[in-house]
Amino acid sequence: MAMCEICGARRRAGKNVSHSNRHTNRWFFPNIQRAKLIINGKSQRMKVCTRCLRTAQNKQKRLLV
Repeated sequence: MAMCEICGARRRAGKNVSHSNRHTNRWFFPNIQRAKLIINGKSQRMKVCTRCLRTAQNKQKRLLV
């Protein structure tokens, strides 16, 4: 199952709602990407959601400035 290794985001249950307001069950999945991240000075390949990827990139930019 898709899961972010940083924040632990997993699939969530929800419902499709049609125009006639009928509800059917469905899953919402996080947008998981494989990425190389530098953690404690070492490069690691991880499965990360895009929200965490954006946060990590912003933190790196702040450290460089």
